[in-house]
Amino acid sequence: MATAHRATLTFLGAAGTVTGSKFLLNLGERRVLVDAGMFQGEKKWRLKNWEDFPVKPSAIGDVLLTHAHMDHVGYLPALVRQGFRGTVWMTDATRPLVEIVLRDAAHIQENEAEEANEGGYSKHKPALPLYTTEDVERTLPLMRTVPYDEPVDLGDGITAEWARAGHILGSASIVVRYGTAGVLFSGDLGRHDHPVLKPRDNTPPPAPFVVMESTYGDREHPDADGPEHEPMAAAIRRTIARGGSVLIPAFAIDRTELVLKMLTSMRREGRIPEVPVVVNSPMALKALDAYRSQTDELRPGIRLEDFADIPLLREARTKEESMELTDPAKPIGPSIIVSSSGMGTGGRVVHHLAAMLPDKRNAVILTGYQAVGTRGRQLLDGEKQLKMFGRYVPVRAEIVQDREFSVHGDASDLIDWVAAVTPRPQTVFLVHGEDASAAALAERIQGELGLTVVVPRHAEVVSLEPGAGYGFEVVEPGQSESELVEAAARADEVDSTWLRGDGTKGRLPAPAPDAGGAPAAPVAAAPVVAAPVAAAPVVAAPVAAAPVAVPAARGAAPGGERYRCIVGPDGTDFYRRVSAALDEGYQLHGAPTMTFDGTQVIVAQAVIWPG
Repeated sequence: MATAHRATLTFLGAAGTVTGSKFLLNLGERRVLVDAGMFQGEKKWRLKNWEDFPVKPSAIGDVLLTHAHMDHVGYLPALVRQGFRGTVWMTDATRPLVEIVLRDAAHIQENEAEEANEGGYSKHKPALPLYTTEDVERTLPLMRTVPYDEPVDLGDGITAEWARAGHILGSASIVVRYGTAGVLFSGDLGRHDHPVLKPRDNTPPPAPFVVMESTYGDREHPDADGPEHEPMAAAIRRTIARGGSVLIPAFAIDRTELVLKMLTSMRREGRIPEVPVVVNSPMALKALDAYRSQTDELRPGIRLEDFADIPLLREARTKEESMELTDPAKPIGPSIIVSSSGMGTGGRVVHHLAAMLPDKRNAVILTGYQAVGTRGRQLLDGEKQLKMFGRYVPVRAEIVQDREFSVHGDASDLIDWVAAVTPRPQTVFLVHGEDASAAALAERIQGELGLTVVVPRHAEVVSLEPGAGYGFEVVEPGQSESELVEAAARADEVDSTWLRGDGTKGRLPAPAPDAGGAPAAPVAAAPVVAAPVAAAPVVAAPVAAAPVAVPAARGAAPGGERYRCIVGPDGTDFYRRVSAALDEGYQLHGAPTMTFDGTQVIVAQAVIWPG
């Protein structure tokens, strides 16, 4: 019989890349998506934002959000545009930030499409936004909030619980439980001590499987050598002295608040000159208001005036005010401009980059992680020109990186967090990191904690049934019945192996050579990792848990069919047909193969006549 509690996890984002966080849970008859992030950075990933979602969004019942950054929530309106009508769950403090982020994202996309059409520099005719303001407004009513540390009943035996992650306001780790299956998603984890917010929970909720970020898995945050953020202060002093201006690209959520807090501190201490400070990011200004309204989430001793005690502070809220800042006919003189986005991928900061990079008197100070393929990463890598608005802009300005701002946990922070999961998890999946950082963190976790660690690939599927551990064969989705039969026929070939969670391979058992023998017993293994697929998720099927007694077979096979393959939808009828074949005297030939056609699981089981 098919188990009513089959649970699988498909990595639809943040696997093989740092952005686009999306994890699809198939829990019995239900589908739950953890995070709905937008891909950013390299073009090959950004193009995935435009692809049809691998499963019908209307079939997803719930979306659970870890926090409000674009690479975790920015795809939500696109999901709604494609038919999602379920419930979106998040913490109380996350909701206002999600509203700000999504409205701003739609506005930016609409403006960029309009500018591209007017400028004629897009190959698309016409250029279109991924989603519109109207899509965002249809998304917002679907949102519901939850408190920290209280299980939420999602129905059908599924529960979810949010734990404080200490990354940005409202950020959380989420544990989802269904029957014996359970998986803990770290979300983006903060450092042990956030400069503004309450710290993350020291003891994460327990689960047999953990999906953990690895953004800084190959590095440690540097200790300040002298005054805090001296690289930034020194760059500001140099730039103002030579008559230039400073541009600080900063994420609107959390990073802008921290930058303003540090600029306030530097001004009070006399470490930087008194010059105008301009915040040119409507989203950042709204987010700052959200931080001011959530004083219960701030760490003790933080005062609201610490965020912006700058006499010459100026806020550019309107489009016209923003355009004036880059108008050569209206120079504002040496100043500090804080604008989003933090990696230079879009928004008003791109206009500032285009205007300021050609002047060697200016400086650009990067304040956080810069993903591969972003303009921020190109600047760090020493590119001499960047493409913006259909033209190439020379890079002559000074480029500086201040590494002290990151609110992502470093390698030691991450190891401390997963080490605190009790009892020890069966498998840890590392996501949200570049290849080098994920591999380095995997090696440390294996060496220091002795845990099984897997770095999954995009669209890879894994079973979340602890203790099952049986081998299975995985095939590509969308295959014809004949192709599925062929896949089942290969189940016992020499190359029919699977990858265990620890990276070793196991081999499927061969059938008993003697007539009347019992079928081979299932092979015990570590949690099994399914092969990556190109589109719809593949669902893994466990081999039968115990050998099935088979009556002695005599003579020729019924109908002369020594080999048969039974194919059908996963369910009672399929398993009844397999049982009937065993009753006739056939033996199981290897493991079942399974594929997912977007609406149901299709199974194929090979059987062979002994002798």
